[in-house]
Amino acid sequence: MSAASTAEPAFVAKTKAGRITDFVDSRVGGSGILREFGRKVFPDHWSFMFGEVALYSFVILLLSGTFLTFFFDPSMAETHYDGGYIPLKGVEMSVAYSSSLNISFDIRGGLFMRQVHHWAALLFVASIAVHMLRVFFTGAFRRPREMNWVVGSVLLILAMAAGFTGYSLPDDLLSGNGLRIIDGVIKSIPVIGTYISFFLFGGEFPGTAIISRLYMLHILLVPALILLMIVLHLFMVVVHKHTQYPGPGRNDNNVVGYPLGPVYAAKAGGFFFIVFGVIALMAAFFTINPIWNYGPYDPSPVSAGTQPDWYIGFVDGALRLMPGTLGNWHVEQIFFGHVFTFNVLLPALVPAGILFTVMFTYPWIERWITKDDREHHVLDRPRNAPTRTAIGVAGFIWYCVMWAAAGSDLIATHFHVSLNDVTYWLRALFFVGPIIGFIVAKRVALALQRKDREIALHGRETGRIVRLPHGEFIEVHAPLDEYKRYKLVGFESPQVIPALPNEHGVVTRKEKRRAFLSRWFFEDRVAPATPAELEAAHGHGHEAVEAAEGSKSLTH
Repeated sequence: MSAASTAEPAFVAKTKAGRITDFVDSRVGGSGILREFGRKVFPDHWSFMFGEVALYSFVILLLSGTFLTFFFDPSMAETHYDGGYIPLKGVEMSVAYSSSLNISFDIRGGLFMRQVHHWAALLFVASIAVHMLRVFFTGAFRRPREMNWVVGSVLLILAMAAGFTGYSLPDDLLSGNGLRIIDGVIKSIPVIGTYISFFLFGGEFPGTAIISRLYMLHILLVPALILLMIVLHLFMVVVHKHTQYPGPGRNDNNVVGYPLGPVYAAKAGGFFFIVFGVIALMAAFFTINPIWNYGPYDPSPVSAGTQPDWYIGFVDGALRLMPGTLGNWHVEQIFFGHVFTFNVLLPALVPAGILFTVMFTYPWIERWITKDDREHHVLDRPRNAPTRTAIGVAGFIWYCVMWAAAGSDLIATHFHVSLNDVTYWLRALFFVGPIIGFIVAKRVALALQRKDREIALHGRETGRIVRLPHGEFIEVHAPLDEYKRYKLVGFESPQVIPALPNEHGVVTRKEKRRAFLSRWFFEDRVAPATPAELEAAHGHGHEAVEAAEGSKSLTH
């Protein structure tokens, strides 16, 4: 029998849709990709959903933004408003502001879509921030995910850039004041600042070109970069496999969970509509950015009680906290015939520079301190990495102090206190708050570790006191099941690594600095209970009481 006669006949689909699908698959090989991707296993934990919220918020941003581009005109040409909002009728304004008002009052569904877009933008940045906090506190940034952490940091910056460029487009008084601050920051750059401002605004502030330029950034460049970063992020998630929380049967060589298809595909579809529904409800019932209350931008007035969106607030807050003089030294100085406005330059650039520099480099800093170059796919409980957790809490407090300072005037007016007193307290917290947060967070994490160790060794306290036959009184402890006990003892507790000599037998200064940081990281530690300690603790006679207590039944 010939080879041709034994070959299986070619597959022929019976339906039109099947034939189209088979035609596409035979040309692009999509079934193999879907088969491989659909078998990817993902662990099941609620904290992993923050990344999904960010992804779905971005999809909603693209859909609502596409609708808005049909009606928005990014022109700064002067016109007189003749739309449906009566209080501003006949007022001179830019075409950009006029079209924003038309979207809000004259386009059917326009105000709803504007608010969907704005709420989705806030949720997008917030979900990225919370997702990165989860990654940091659980140690998910360690090898092999350092580059994915960098991609996430870039995504956060791009999300903030997308929010700011979109926030500035309506050309109302509030967004114009935000652009005024950016112009001031740019002009504070020595020597070249005025030239950069002139180029960006197309002349003296506010110029006639900034809105159209921001519009191009907002709808083309920044979304394209965000989309690229999302693709890179998801690609590396698939390549590196997903992290998982510790538990029985979970280690760095496997992933315990459910496959993408059909379990997580169905969950993801439902969760998308939940996120969309929440955003739609907020857009329908809660007003955000009511541009008609602010009026068109005019460089002469400055409105009181205004703050930018929360993710830019830390820059505004840092500017408010910066004093004009330090003792007898004036912060603004003249060197070589150029004015150096340090009271604007330092708070606008230094805190943000420190924040993002630490974010980008922290995975390598911790790897250098711990000399740990292994792959990690099992996450840490934050309490089991007390110094890292304390660093994260300190950074979070530092950010929140600057964020709160952006509303210092509202704090003063609402609580009827002095604005100067609010500023002085926030200045003190700017320096002292992170230190207090670090100490408290580390002490709390170590205390929780000690509590976990006691529970693992002796069981959970029940509050019941019993008397043994020989007269001893003891408290009955409820024994833990194996799963909960593993959670309390199944973690690594790194020890201090002293300074080690190099191949020439010399301990370098860099190695001494690393050893110093290693002591700072791991000198205070609570070692997990060993199997020998568990066996000894569970063999001291309490099991008989626990078993007897557990076997009692109520009789009447």
